[in-house]
Amino acid sequence: MNRRQFIKTSAAAGAAMIYGRLPPKYTKSHVLTLSFDDGFKKSFYRITEIHQEYGLLACLNVIATGHLKEYPIQDDWIKKDMLGDFDDWNTLKSQGHEVMPHTWQHLNLTKIPLEQAKQNIDKCLSFFAENLEGYQANETVYNFAYNASTPELDNYVLERVPALRTGGWLVLKDSMANPLPIASPISLGCWGHGPDYCDQYIDQEVNKFLTSEGDWLILNLHGLDGEGWGPLSTNYLDSLLKRLVKIDHLGVLPTAEVLKKFS
Repeated sequence: MNRRQFIKTSAAAGAAMIYGRLPPKYTKSHVLTLSFDDGFKKSFYRITEIHQEYGLLACLNVIATGHLKEYPIQDDWIKKDMLGDFDDWNTLKSQGHEVMPHTWQHLNLTKIPLEQAKQNIDKCLSFFAENLEGYQANETVYNFAYNASTPELDNYVLERVPALRTGGWLVLKDSMANPLPIASPISLGCWGHGPDYCDQYIDQEVNKFLTSEGDWLILNLHGLDGEGWGPLSTNYLDSLLKRLVKIDHLGVLPTAEVLKKFS
């Protein structure tokens, strides 16, 4: 074995040690992420069960203080008795599902002073580091509440984690889809619908995406069966995933998993 072959073989072995296996080349032309926000306990357990039925992992984004009585959440669509805690999130993460930060108190950070917004971001990330088992800052996607951010807030977040999710209208100019391959740090755009049920909207956008040239569509969702802003019906989510896993050119993946495959 010459020196070049040795280096190449050693690098491959190192990758196998990091990932547990050599990652295959990803060949899907279309990637879809269903990005569920807030941390509705009943809904999130059911969401993960449905994903697991089809061999998929769920993308879950939770409010850091949602379970703490001393931190009121100022949102008509989120009630504290609906929300889970980090025992729940660690349970779901141990099953392989993705659990990411969705702000400190679910405030619209563009409507408070910049320094206060930065403090909220820091407190949120610190709380996740302390309470979410296996938390890795270099694998974290920060999900803005209300999909509301500014260039200053985006830059502040991206100094701390490799990716953020915000409103698609803020970062995507000519398409609903994010481009692939991905280079971090990256601002990702998403789309959603509410406050009524969003089954029809999701069906419409997924169908349009499947007939497009491809890349990465992120759809922002919340709870099931009346929980949260713009909920899905359980039956629709089940039928959607059942249909999507049969499409050869489509991958249904959580956000950070996409970053791992393409970064």
